[in-house]
Amino acid sequence: MKTLQMNQKADYGNWVPAAMMKTLWTATAAIAIVTVLMFVLIKSPVPGVIGTVVTFAALCMTLYMQRCRKLFDFRGGGVMGQIHQFLADHFPWKEAVGEKETGRIIDIGCGAAALTNRIARIYPSAEIIGVDFWGKEWSYAKEQCEKNATLEGVADRVGFQKGDAARLDYADGAFDGAVSNFVFHEVRSAEDKRDVVKEALRVVRKGGAFAFQDMFGQKALYGDMEAFCEELLRSGTVKEIHYIPNIEKQPFVPGFVTAPWMIRNTGLIYGIR
Repeated sequence: MKTLQMNQKADYGNWVPAAMMKTLWTATAAIAIVTVLMFVLIKSPVPGVIGTVVTFAALCMTLYMQRCRKLFDFRGGGVMGQIHQFLADHFPWKEAVGEKETGRIIDIGCGAAALTNRIARIYPSAEIIGVDFWGKEWSYAKEQCEKNATLEGVADRVGFQKGDAARLDYADGAFDGAVSNFVFHEVRSAEDKRDVVKEALRVVRKGGAFAFQDMFGQKALYGDMEAFCEELLRSGTVKEIHYIPNIEKQPFVPGFVTAPWMIRNTGLIYGIR
């Protein structure tokens, strides 16, 4: 897999936000200070020993997350870019639109537009719309997306709209293709995350292309993913669908970042609507 090099000046953020790391380091320091005070103020060493164990555990977690942040960074380890590229490599755009490769693509949950701009650069004849909720809890914004698109030289073919992935403000079959990366499980307006997948497919025309990555291996979110794919086929929702489980086991993903709270049970579904 050859990873497309993105503009190093673009700010695509990180799956481990700087605000999270600030909180972790602050909490670790606070626990350490309290532990020292327990040794000084309390005659029994037991509270201090317990505090030392907790401090060590907090430090280990913080250092782990700091390492993950570096690996995910587009300007560091580049794992995020490689995961995006894996999706792009399986997006059957040419099969859906032919040799001219013209058409409209929607990136659902575009964040800071990293995947949006990657797809735009790979397919220079396509028009891309990035949709995101851009809530306060995320360090992304529409203006950031627009700036990144300009830096990547694709602003003339890329646009961005605020929207809810569970209720996309587009007509049935409005797009020739759809992509999404690590978004569906975060959609709070849909209790059943399979409904978010169906909504994403709804806005793709018959014969259009799709490629979605998410925590598809988590049964609490999606149940039996193989069975869900079969259901989509039987119902006529899709013409063709493929499922690749455990993306975290691909050689470009360091085992270091596959903890249960990181990217374990990641899968890719792609095919023709």
